Amino acid sequence: MSRATIFDVATRAGVSIKTVSRVVNNEPNVRETTKERVRKAIRELNYRPDRSARNLASHRSHLITLIYDDPSAYEIPSAGYVIRMQQGALRACRDNDCELLIHPCRYQDKALGAELKTLIEKVRPDGIVLAAPLSNMPNIVRAIGATGTPFVRVSSGRKKNGKHYSVSMNDRECSAEMTRYLASLGHKRIAFLTGHPKHDAVKNRFLGYQDGLQESGVSFSGDLVEAGDNSIRSGEACAEKLLSRKRRPTAIFAANDDMAAGVIRVADRLGIKVPDELSVAGCDDIALAQQVYPALTTIRQPLAAMAERAALALIEHSRGGSDLGGEDVFAASMQIRESTGPAPA
Repeated sequence: MSRATIFDVATRAGVSIKTVSRVVNNEPNVRETTKERVRKAIRELNYRPDRSARNLASHRSHLITLIYDDPSAYEIPSAGYVIRMQQGALRACRDNDCELLIHPCRYQDKALGAELKTLIEKVRPDGIVLAAPLSNMPNIVRAIGATGTPFVRVSSGRKKNGKHYSVSMNDRECSAEMTRYLASLGHKRIAFLTGHPKHDAVKNRFLGYQDGLQESGVSFSGDLVEAGDNSIRSGEACAEKLLSRKRRPTAIFAANDDMAAGVIRVADRLGIKVPDELSVAGCDDIALAQQVYPALTTIRQPLAAMAERAALALIEHSRGGSDLGGEDVFAASMQIRESTGPAPA
């Protein structure tokens, strides 16, 4: 049996070819009754539009690109953060008959701006979802902006993103809440592991930690702060420093789950019981948080929902929707698990 064509659909639905094209491309100004007739004909004929012809006719690629920092660049890679974003962006694309192109890259590569320009010129996506820490880097933002391609910054961590639309989480507020929770368990020596130095959203979590200490009447000490880079290995290195001291912390709050997992690994190696002797908390609630033992108390960042919102905004914009501007802030939620408990006597 020959493959159904757009002419067959138009004949079956009793409409013009142009109307079928409008329905297939989700364009406005088509009556709902007409849309339903066309969709019914498409189902009955099992019609599959030719994507290349469709793209040419609509002047759209029906392609969204997700650009993120490559987790394999780290000594102990963890792709949990990226997987959650992929899930959300993919859901938005599937529901809107678009494709998702994922492009991992290394933020430290000096030629990254040129690499992204070449990619965009080659695939010509309808829009780009730009993940942190790339969304925080002015040279990357400028390079993408110079191509004229619409993009959304995810977790940029900045209150003012200029003309660029952004999707973020209330990092500072939720980190303050986690710190207050640890203090409510009686912890007075609460350490903090800072994250990626170019990740502004993670910097906001450090500010929230300081807010939480102040609100709980606990003094801030720079000796209880160690700098990581969001990787498991850096969490281990920070934990080894903190837990080797005579007066070690009774709780460690890491700016992400990967580093918190590193803390738990070191505590186990040193024979320090979690949570009896040390409470550990993280942020993001990636799959790893429930895979480590004990299961990690953390802050659930709605990464999938954030990426889905970003992709949907780009798809709507490509269809002639409103301009991309402003910011959407998603609320996080606490996930209390077995890695935290009362401060040891």
